[in-house]
Amino acid sequence: MTEEELSLVRAAAGGDREAFRTLFVRHRADVHRLVYRMIGPRSDIDDVVQEVFFQVFRSLKDFRGQSKLTTWLHRVTVNVVLMVRRAERSRPTYVEEQPGDLSPDDHRALPDEEAERNERVRAFRRLLDRLADKKRVVFVLHELEGMSPQEISDVVGAPVLTVRTRLFYARRELEAMMSDEPSLAGVGAFAGKAER
Repeated sequence: MTEEELSLVRAAAGGDREAFRTLFVRHRADVHRLVYRMIGPRSDIDDVVQEVFFQVFRSLKDFRGQSKLTTWLHRVTVNVVLMVRRAERSRPTYVEEQPGDLSPDDHRALPDEEAERNERVRAFRRLLDRLADKKRVVFVLHELEGMSPQEISDVVGAPVLTVRTRLFYARRELEAMMSDEPSLAGVGAFAGKAER
């Protein structure tokens, strides 16, 4: 962490609203992307991002700088998303499904290609939702966020070997479930993918 960011964190932890706003502006897109990748396109995604930053604001005084700020933000984000998912399981709610990609950045395709791609994304999200939380988190952080097993270990608070094991089983389960989704036929498997 740079000296400038460390001083921003200290100032924000001390109640400096402008310092917190600067941190928010710098990291909002990354937090939004991770939330989006973990829960998909939903009408309440901004509420979840806001909850992440509310928790960051409350917990910033406890951040000691022993890990990178981004690692700590990922940890807070994952915890908030898991909390939201647990709350949803205890009280079912209507969730509006919108077409979208695994990333908010979108390159326009022809309408039929777009429809096929959107169906593959929805199908893949349904498979991801069937994974246990611990496996899904590790898979999203590694395969979609590009984090190394060591970085994920820091985020989820589990040994690297545990992270690799969860990733292995997540890939295996997803590959086995792909036959349940006809729109994913012919999509490559993950099981043989090299570790970063």
